[in-house]
Amino acid sequence: MDFHRTNHLVTASDDESIRLYDVQNAVCLKTINSKKYGVDLVCFADNPATVIYSSKNGWDESLRLLSLNDNKYLRYFKGHHDRVVSLSLCPHREYFVSGSLDRTVLLWDQRTEKAQGLLRVQGRPAVSYDDQGMVFAIAFGGYIRMFDARKYEKGPFDIFPVGGDNLEANVVKFSNDGRLMLLTTTDGHVHVLDSFRGTVISTYNVKPVSSDATLEASFSPDGMYVVSGSGDGSVYAWSVRSGKLVLAISCDVHRSSVSPLWAPGSLMFATGSSELSFWIPDLSKLGSFAGMK
Repeated sequence: MDFHRTNHLVTASDDESIRLYDVQNAVCLKTINSKKYGVDLVCFADNPATVIYSSKNGWDESLRLLSLNDNKYLRYFKGHHDRVVSLSLCPHREYFVSGSLDRTVLLWDQRTEKAQGLLRVQGRPAVSYDDQGMVFAIAFGGYIRMFDARKYEKGPFDIFPVGGDNLEANVVKFSNDGRLMLLTTTDGHVHVLDSFRGTVISTYNVKPVSSDATLEASFSPDGMYVVSGSGDGSVYAWSVRSGKLVLAISCDVHRSSVSPLWAPGSLMFATGSSELSFWIPDLSKLGSFAGMK
């Protein structure tokens, strides 16, 4: 799933479809099928009418720039030789970065089909730009490597160990203010780190997701909370300041993995599993949350 600042949401699902939603009115605006290539990861380009998505057919690992207005491919990005497992767009620019099971991270410009840079890694990579687009992180093998986006070819300017957790990385993300990062791994760990010093602030544990799924987690817009999916069909939220669990809700009666994502600048998050749900606070209890330490 991915939110756009214009109150739109795009989703990719196992039925090989891409759906565009009006978040304000909770209405599905369009459904586009990708039966030939399948669809796995999806995110908005700067324009909410275009998305970049990865394949899930096992024979063509190209990324595609798709117009949602007329269901037309605008560009193919070819370079990976195995499934793309991580995708992040650079805010305010036309660049993006992708990580693949072929143990490469490729840097792209949306305006050209050829990759602009290549970094080799020793494991499954998770990638993310910070909110300013000046720095990107690559997580694998128990470490997060920090790169200057303008001179990434010189290698990482900092490397942070993640508390001895050497299992495969699933997701790495920055908080909106860039001060925090989170990393999820295949054993159900959700780590929160100081993105400047690299120190692990807290680690939360959930039931691991299946081997073909991704453990998703997301910061609230103010960076005060982390919300995470799990392998038991539940979503959990913790206070970053106290490390305490503040919310646990069951989202999937089939107890399959759930993917949560906070809406930017909003007191709402979405969860995707066998159904898509939007969650907002119980305003009668909002005062107690405001006073929570």
